[in-house]
Formats: sequence, structure tokens, C-alpha cells
Amino acid sequence: MPELQLGELLLDIALLLGLTYLLAGVLTKIRVPGILAALLVAMALHYTPFGARLISPEFSIPLGFLSQLGVLFLLFFIGLQIDTQEMLKSSTDIIWLTVLNTMVPFLLGLLVMLGLGYGWLLAVVIGMTRMPTAEAVIVPILDDFGLIRSRVGTFIIGAGVLDDIIEVFLVAFISIWIGDNSNLEGNNSAALFIGSATFILLAWVSYRWLIAHLAHWLPRRASNLMLLSMVALFGFGGLSQYTELGMIVGAITAGVLMRPTFNEMGDIGTQVISTIRSISYGFLGLMFFFWVGLNADLQQIMQAPTLAILLYLAGTIGKLVGVFMMVPLGKINVREAWVIGVGLDARMTTEIIVAKMLFDAKLIDQYLFTALVSAASFTALSVPLLFTLLVRQWGTSLNAQQSAPTTTGETHETN
Repeated sequence: MPELQLGELLLDIALLLGLTYLLAGVLTKIRVPGILAALLVAMALHYTPFGARLISPEFSIPLGFLSQLGVLFLLFFIGLQIDTQEMLKSSTDIIWLTVLNTMVPFLLGLLVMLGLGYGWLLAVVIGMTRMPTAEAVIVPILDDFGLIRSRVGTFIIGAGVLDDIIEVFLVAFISIWIGDNSNLEGNNSAALFIGSATFILLAWVSYRWLIAHLAHWLPRRASNLMLLSMVALFGFGGLSQYTELGMIVGAITAGVLMRPTFNEMGDIGTQVISTIRSISYGFLGLMFFFWVGLNADLQQIMQAPTLAILLYLAGTIGKLVGVFMMVPLGKINVREAWVIGVGLDARMTTEIIVAKMLFDAKLIDQYLFTALVSAASFTALSVPLLFTLLVRQWGTSLNAQQSAPTTTGETHETN
């Protein structure tokens, strides 16, 4: 890239980040995740000459690469949050809550897509996007109101932890599906099988021995652990992309594999996780949301908003219905059901990543892509506001409730 164009690109990114910083300050005051500001800024600039310049060929390549790095880091961070040992400690009540609050929205999303004439496979995939919960949207509010260790907090965080398995499966399935659609020759099936076997074998060796050994190769410092993390991220990301599993699978796998080492490193591991989160949500993740916003066409939604509204309602109503099924079972009361149902309705990062993957692979059109982004964005805006109102109204009674019998581990900040 010529020096003049590089200077223009850096100034453009500075402007995007500056506008995002200002808008994020407004959003955080009403308890809306600041990262959503990047998406809203890019959407607002979509129809301007500035936005058209950013998606022009000379700028789209570097911005697209930065957005891909953003996806890698966001999903690597999600992988780091997955602790299989903590998941095994989840109580039966939390497991039932997870099943109910994911299956009902999935079925409603599936019915919406089939009712609108979409095929079964795409309907299943879009239905699955109604299932995940972005607990990062809700956990800070729980913390602000001192509800982390309450029954409500335990149920929300516990279901969010188990929900991470669904996110991993969803993204992995989409990644493999996209790879399969890009190469349909018979020989590629054997290549995919060999590549997958190689990937799984290397992941197992790394988990059982290699990463733990390499972690002690250099002194126990945050910079050295960060370097090892980047080796795992780009190594498994590149290998999974090369073997046609998709780099997204590699990113999440790298996070899961590195988690035991982070735990073993104690405070150093916590420090590096904080650094990775800052990079993900403070820069590279923003570049991904910029790219999504610049590619979203809100004019199509304004002309035909039915799909976006139905997708939003499928997720929201599905979550509430699923949670309220716990009331007749005597597991929670009505007030808790409202608060938990609204809290688990938060969806953002995973849903948008899946939408972008499908759009880039030309498996969905711009209308469906924009509808998915719009539904996720509205959820990320509305849930914190409604959740805050409910907690302010019933906070005393919610705080009085004791935590569920079995806890689910640490606070997570994913999606």
C-alpha cells in the first residue's frame, strides 16, 4: 500500500475509533456494552462517502484482514472462558435451565425460517443463533447490583457457562459447513478427514503435554505467556484453515487448550487474560464490528422489517418461555423468572460472527445478514435497559434469595 493511502487509512481508523469512544461513553451510562458503539458508528457511516471509501478495493483488503484478526481474538477469548472442570460442577437445575432456554428459542427460530420459505439446513443454523447468551452484557450489571452470588446471578452465569458449549459447536459447525461448500469434489472429503484427524491429534498432544512443557521453557512472565498464546492462536488458527476446518475452529480450540496453563500461572494468567480481553474488545474486536456495520444495509430492513422483528421475537420470547418452564417445577419464582429470562436474552458477538461467516461464504443474502445483525444489536441495546429496570424494581427481594446449591465457577466475560 502506498504511503499516502496508508496515512489515509490510519486517519480513517482513528476517526472511527474516536467516534466509537465518544458514543461508547454515552452507551455505558445507560448500561449498554460499549463495543456496540463500533457497530452503530459503522452503520451510520454506511451510506456516506466516507463509508463508501472504506469498503472500496484499496481499503477493504487491510480492513478485512483486521476484522478477521478481530474474529480470531474474540473467539480465542471465548475459548479461554471455557473451563470443563467448572462445567462438571453445574447443578441439575442449571443444566435444565440451559436446556430449556436454548431449545425453545431454537425451535421458534427454526419455525420462523421454515415459515418464510428457507431451506431446512439454513433454518437449523439460524435457529441455533437464537440459542447463545452473551453473558458479558449482563454480568457487569449483576456485579453493580451485588447479584453475582444471588440465585439469579448463579442461574444466569451458570447457564451462560454451559451455553459456551453451544457457541463452540455452532461456530465450528458453520466453519466446517462453509469449507465443505467451498470445495465439493469427492477427493476433498478424504482430505478433510485426514486434516481433521491431524488437527485433533495435535490438539490432544498439545493439551496433554506440549503446551504445559512449553509454558516452562521461558521464565514465568506475562510477556512470555502472551507469546505462547499467540503461537497457539495463530498455529491452530492457521492449521484449521489449511485443513478446511476453518480458522474459527482453531481460534476457539487454542483458547480451550491454553486455559489450563492460564489457571496454573495464577496471577500471571489473569493478567494475560485481561490483556487479551483489552486487545479483543479495545481494538481488533472493534475492527470486526466496523466491518460488519459497513456491510449492513439498514435500508433493506426499513423497507421490509418483518424478518428482523421475527428473529428478535423468536429469541426473546423463546428465552422467556424456556425460563418460565422452571416456575411450575418450583425451581424459581415468577420475579426471578422475569429477571433471568431477560438476562439470558442478551445476544451479540457470536450471533454477528456467524452472520458474517455465512454472508462472506454467500450462503445468505444481505437482507438476511442485516436482519441477523439488527436483531442482535437491538437485543444488546434493549436487554441492559430492561434488566436494570427489573433489578431496580425487585432488587431487595432478589438479593434476599440465597445462591443456588451448586455454583458454577468464576464470572465470565464472553460474547
